[in-house]
This record gives sequence, structure tokens and C-alpha cells, in this order.
Amino acid sequence: MSINNFFLKVRRKLKNIIRFLIFQYPRIIKYKLLSDCKDVIGNPKYNQPTQLLGVGTIVFGKNVNLGVEASPQFYSSYGYIDARKLHSKISIGDNVSINNNFMIASEGEGIEIGARTLIGLNVEISDSNFHDLNPNKRMGGIPQTSKVVILENVFIGSNVKILKGVTIGKNSVIANSSVVIKSIPENVIAGGYPCKVIKKI
Repeated sequence: MSINNFFLKVRRKLKNIIRFLIFQYPRIIKYKLLSDCKDVIGNPKYNQPTQLLGVGTIVFGKNVNLGVEASPQFYSSYGYIDARKLHSKISIGDNVSINNNFMIASEGEGIEIGARTLIGLNVEISDSNFHDLNPNKRMGGIPQTSKVVILENVFIGSNVKILKGVTIGKNSVIANSSVVIKSIPENVIAGGYPCKVIKKI
């Protein structure tokens, strides 16, 4: 490596550190201060600010990455994880990487995300309707809930919504902008609204 290349690499690294400290680190601290979940296990890497809310439990495995620098909305959005009820548990496995501006919310039986899963930009995962579907009880009734399970090594594209009661089998791919309302088997590519199997991997 030439001396010029060495100094270019050092300069680029210093620039990235300064940019992170000025623009992103204060935002990460802000959303940590706005978080109120007391039962958080594990230490994810906060590349993007993420708010952790609720009276339930949030569990992070090893090497969980929240946010991606080389992706849209890195400096303008934040992640949202909410375990709303005492029995709600959100579990994110080892080596999971989640892109920017995501929402994971449980007020039911919980959400499990398996190891090595990749989650794209603007993804929403929830285990509840959040409101009663009966028009007369919409603001005060009991919403339907059902556990969400995403098994290991799943690849979820950007703008995907995963709704209550869904299981996604290991190694499967969910195409961009899909709405997943029913379970998807392992080792397939699935997509659409509603999400359906397109082909086997």
C-alpha cells in the first residue's frame, strides 16, 4: 500500500467517525433516553437510533445490527420495538441485521426472529390487530393477537408487512412490498399481496 493510499484510508475513517459523532450518535442517545422498556436483555449494535418501549421483554442475541449506514433514511428515521403487555416478548436471534425505519410491535403472544435473518428497509412486524374489529368496540374492545415466528436465515425485502399468526420457514425469501397474512414454508421465495409461494429455492 502506498503512503498516499494509507492517508486516504485514514482520512476516510476519521471523516466517518466525525460524521457519526456529530449527526448520528446524539440521535441514538436521544432515543435511548426516550425508551422506557425495563426488561431488555442483550446489547445490539445501534447504527441507527431505536426506541425500546413497553412493559414486556425484549431480547437481543449476539451481534444484532439495528440500522444500515449505506441505505436510505439512515439520518432521518429511527427503529421502533414495542413489547406492550407484560406477557409480550420480542426475541431477536444472533447475527440478525435490520435495515432502517423498522417497526416491531407485540401486544400478544410475542414475536420471534431467528438467527441470521436479514430484514429490509421500512419493514413492519406485529402480532396484533391493535384494535377490536367490531365497529362498536373499536376503541375499547379486545384486539385479536397471535404469535409471529420467523425462523433462521430468512431474507425479508423492503416495505414488507408481516401480520399476526404468521410463521415463516427457514431460508425463505419474502419479496419487496409483500403483505404476509398466512404462514410461508421453508426454502421458498414468496411475494405479493397477500403473500404467496412463487417458487422453491
